[in-house]
Amino acid sequence: MGRRKVDMKRIEDKHSRQVTFSKRRSGLMKKAHELSVLCDVEIGLMVFSAHDRLYEFSTGDGLGKILQHYEAHDNEGESSDKLKTYDTEYDGLWANDDMLKVMSNLKIEELTTKELAHLERQLDSILKPIRLRKTELMMETMTTLSEKEKQLREENQFLENKVTAIVGDRGKQVQLSEVNDHAAHSM
Repeated sequence: MGRRKVDMKRIEDKHSRQVTFSKRRSGLMKKAHELSVLCDVEIGLMVFSAHDRLYEFSTGDGLGKILQHYEAHDNEGESSDKLKTYDTEYDGLWANDDMLKVMSNLKIEELTTKELAHLERQLDSILKPIRLRKTELMMETMTTLSEKEKQLREENQFLENKVTAIVGDRGKQVQLSEVNDHAAHSM
């Protein structure tokens, strides 16, 4: 299959859009890695998915060092403000352990609507892989139980056939013995 020109517009099908995002994100990360190796440069890349999930790639000492390096070379106040915003957002992306520590001390009643929405998005991004794994395990369990049910039905049918055959043979033997008894009494 050859390559074709892709129209630069939003992909309407949700599944196709997710597949394209995943493939292109991987390609972008690969290109960034190749550029850093071939040209001996530092690269920092942050990608936020439609579900607010962070994907990042950085070379050297990490994205924080690259952002500091950028800030040191920045001469414009506007760009510095942008960097501070990015830095704040980056710092706001908590690790799961940090999130649990904060959640244990959090007073939800005191949060604003915006803060609650942000917290909800963070929790959703943490819970999504957990829910996916739980669903996978439940599907595996259902498949296993379904196979076990099928096996038990087959065994049950086999035993029923065996019982029917045994009862049928005994029934014939009983009938033959009755005929023999009747014939013996008739003589």
